[in-house]
Amino acid sequence: MQFLPIPCEQCFFLEAFVNGYFYVLTGIDLVVLSFMCILTRLSESLSKKQKRGFLLAFALIAAISGLEMVTLAVDGAPAELRGVNILSNYLGFGLSPAVPLCFVYVLDKKSLSRHSFKAAVCCEIGYLLFFALSIPFGAVFSVSADNVYTRGRYFFVYVILYFASLLYLSVSMVITSRVFQNRSRALIYPLMCFLTVVTVIQVALPDLHVTWMCVTLLSVLYFTYCNEMWNQLDSLTGLLNQNSYLNRTAEMRSSGGLLIAFDVDSFKQINDCYGHLQGDVCLAAIAACLKKAYANDGYCYRIGGDEFCVLLKNAAKEAACKEEFLRQMEEQRRELEFLPTVSYGSALLSGENVLAVKEQADRAMYQYKKARKSCAAAKQEETTA
Repeated sequence: MQFLPIPCEQCFFLEAFVNGYFYVLTGIDLVVLSFMCILTRLSESLSKKQKRGFLLAFALIAAISGLEMVTLAVDGAPAELRGVNILSNYLGFGLSPAVPLCFVYVLDKKSLSRHSFKAAVCCEIGYLLFFALSIPFGAVFSVSADNVYTRGRYFFVYVILYFASLLYLSVSMVITSRVFQNRSRALIYPLMCFLTVVTVIQVALPDLHVTWMCVTLLSVLYFTYCNEMWNQLDSLTGLLNQNSYLNRTAEMRSSGGLLIAFDVDSFKQINDCYGHLQGDVCLAAIAACLKKAYANDGYCYRIGGDEFCVLLKNAAKEAACKEEFLRQMEEQRRELEFLPTVSYGSALLSGENVLAVKEQADRAMYQYKKARKSCAAAKQEETTA
């Protein structure tokens, strides 16, 4: 079977239609990104660091999308625009790996290695320098004297670095979601897979120009995901907050799990003697011990000032987790000598009203606290006798 060649006039019309369609979609992207920048700027829940990261990411995506429009418009145009073609391609390819780095910067600094981030930034700077020096040789891309763009022999360098930055973002997100006990962390994988597939398509079929439209969509989803994750957290301790606790207890009412209540002993004395800042340090240290001991088998919450709670999925794990918690507390006390002790009590989630289960756990916890005080008083009497 023979296929008739498409007339040049039809090819030109088709190309003009595709380019016009691309310009319209890019215009919509720029409107969405502008809205996201305003939303980020006006946000009352994001920290300054988080705002900087999101604003820079959205601005970079908008700039690269605009540069892609410029390269499409000037490619094949009169030779006087060759410099514009080279510059727009350089900036577009050069800044692309920086977008995932901006999203990594948004993540909480406690769960992100500063050294790894600085190394990633240095790699991006080194790549930009290499890219600039390679332009006269057409290593990554070249623009002919007739102002026609072609990929260079070492175009794979850009592809490798861009995918490496995506991998770095993916790993950072997985680590962060684990530290924060985020139940929706599995959603990270389809998001990253989608972006990877789109990037592969763009590399294989450069005339489609779909990557940055999809990146715009994914940046909005990423913004939504991060806000949802942070809204579940207590800002001081990094544990899940009271609202998350109330929602989760409703789901676990008849799960056969265990509710464990924790209360810091004599916490008011810590604030009075050492100040509220040191009191916050103690709460953060206790929260870290809780996460290390219980997070693999349940969910850890801060539900009040010095009150914590754990929803353990399997009651059989209680003894082992409790032993690990006490061990972690002893280790913390070597660095923080005034770290107070913690009383705890537990009750089974067996279909009863959650408030009733919490009251049972609180009673067990106060009995433990009372027994500890009696024991301490008895020992003091023995030493003074």
